[in-house]
Amino acid sequence: MERRILVYGPPGRDASLVEKVFAGAALPVSHCDTPAKLGEQLRLGTGALMLGEETLTRATLAVLSEYLQQQPAWSDLPILLLAKQGADSLEAQRAIEKLGNVTLLERPVRTIALISAARSALRARERQYEMRALSQRKDEFLAALAHELRNPLAPISNAMAILQRQHPSPQTDKLTGIVERQVRHLKRLVDDLLDIARITNGKLELQRSMTSAEEVIRHAVEIAQEGMALKAHRLSLHLPPASVPLHADHVRLVQCVANLLVNAAKFTPPSGDISLSVDATPAAVRFVVRDSGKGLEPEFLDRIFGMFSQSRTVGEPTSGLGLGLHLTRAFAQLHGGSVTASSAGLGHGSEFVLSIPAGVDAGREPAASPRLNGGSLNRRILVVDDNVDAASTLGALLALQGASVEVAHDGAQAVAVVQRLRPEAVVMDIGMPVMNGYEAARAIRAAMREGAPTLIALTGWGQYADRARALEAGFDFHFVKPLDIEDLVGCLHGIRAAEAT
Repeated sequence: MERRILVYGPPGRDASLVEKVFAGAALPVSHCDTPAKLGEQLRLGTGALMLGEETLTRATLAVLSEYLQQQPAWSDLPILLLAKQGADSLEAQRAIEKLGNVTLLERPVRTIALISAARSALRARERQYEMRALSQRKDEFLAALAHELRNPLAPISNAMAILQRQHPSPQTDKLTGIVERQVRHLKRLVDDLLDIARITNGKLELQRSMTSAEEVIRHAVEIAQEGMALKAHRLSLHLPPASVPLHADHVRLVQCVANLLVNAAKFTPPSGDISLSVDATPAAVRFVVRDSGKGLEPEFLDRIFGMFSQSRTVGEPTSGLGLGLHLTRAFAQLHGGSVTASSAGLGHGSEFVLSIPAGVDAGREPAASPRLNGGSLNRRILVVDDNVDAASTLGALLALQGASVEVAHDGAQAVAVVQRLRPEAVVMDIGMPVMNGYEAARAIRAAMREGAPTLIALTGWGQYADRARALEAGFDFHFVKPLDIEDLVGCLHGIRAAEAT
């Protein structure tokens, strides 16, 4: 279907002749004759579209315009337009303006010219398909790269946590603090790469829940605070007097606001001013970030939202991957909102406005986060990971928390250890040899109908689909590497508290 020529027009002698010519030249061809069928056939895929200018009715142009506007970035559908003989046709001119990639063929067109134009269009389309395949391979590579980068981050983070607990001192705190900051920075870069791959493939879905503008700002400021503190920026917050509830993806909204604050800090000189304000109306909630930084030239105001785009002057060092603002716009659009930039010019600072539709019941308040219990773990835990360093360091960390820990390095070994030792919890990697984590979880559930341990997935795969797959396989919880050990310990304490009740 994707390599055919779609001929559009009323059934009759002309359509039959064109189909016969293409069939004789061994070119795949099909025909449709109504705007509704045209839209349906375009969605099924086509290599090129051929139509006559007399078919360019308002209904036909509406179908074509909608399809072309929704094309992915790699696609530019070739259109062969048969125009009237002689005079410049107003309909043909309008079609060229509206439809873009149009090749005009004046009637009567010679058979060889028609076949040549069709073959050229299909060759151009084939190159587009090659670009699509390259883009898909790039996205797959980015996802695999992000997963592989997360694996070494886990033992590095664990080792620093052990060092900090076993050898507390100002010098240790300073060194582990440096490592922790760099690990967090690497994790943010990895997460951005994964988000780009998900958005490009249309696989990113919002997980909406009740939150509030205050909670979003609190978490966003926590993320951006480090960068602002390094340059001694003055941050001022301007919040509404009453709580502003939101029904949104809290994590993505926090990411949006944090990206705007980090961007402001990046381009604001030391001791500069940054402000974050919230304007709430019945229709929308606006997060406004202003800075006293270097500002933007008019031509950069929209360009900075492009992927890998960065506004910097000659000699200025590159900072980051240039993905933050692109992701902010993508997340805003998924929420049905927008993000815009404005500036009075270089040297006059910038303003970014993130607008999100309100659309929530103002009487509902966000649920409070559960408090974590403290104290010694005092329980049997099995850690399973084929990465020996990751397994041993995590096991050592949990032992420091009072747990009795066993370690295994593949899924089959994990199933055997669970049946022999009956641990209360299993913290298990997913991608392992012999038997992966999903298979091991199913085997444990099947072997232990009663008294099965709590299963916790710890993996480099962090998409929502990965979480759903883990739960389907029998896991109770899902953590993404590198994790904060306090989150895992809090989860384990929560399990014990639930069992006690």
